[in-house]
Amino acid sequence: DVEPEPIRWAKADPHERGPVVATVTHPGRRNAVGAHSGTYSVYRAVALAAHASPAGFRPDFTNTLPPCQIGPHPAWSKPGAIVSLDPWGHLPQEIFAKRMASGELDVRPTISVTRSHLDLPEIKEAVSVGRLTPDAKFLMADGAVVTTKAAIEPVWHLPGVARRFGVEESHLRRVLYEHTGGMF
Repeated sequence: DVEPEPIRWAKADPHERGPVVATVTHPGRRNAVGAHSGTYSVYRAVALAAHASPAGFRPDFTNTLPPCQIGPHPAWSKPGAIVSLDPWGHLPQEIFAKRMASGELDVRPTISVTRSHLDLPEIKEAVSVGRLTPDAKFLMADGAVVTTKAAIEPVWHLPGVARRFGVEESHLRRVLYEHTGGMF
């Protein structure tokens, strides 16, 4: 059965918007091109072929929520503003937790957010000679810089991408198919 998961791009409420589904667990439910984890999906395929991973494996998303609040922002629900990433991509494990736990939905985060400390010699020197003053929030006493960083996996909303580039969506889909070796 081919019944893609409904998605209403640019809705302010992520439940109304719907999940981005690029997994192969239920192929007929997919509503996105590509595969969750992008190029790493090849490693999953190798693990499956080598029988090193069970076919129905689903990751454990315990402790994977971002360490800080990000959004929502007005642009997330402005039609056409965001067409190449999922602004809710850091939260599907929270937004769709019940559906995922029941097995009805298999999605993956497309944004990973983490905190880190950067040790930069120039900053450490500036702290040691007094040019910079640590605030214990962004700059620590030892000169480490506290950062929040994100790894973002592309998620293309093809109707929006087509509009952005002034091409017909059907033509974009055809060219993507032809120039990705039939992958998309």
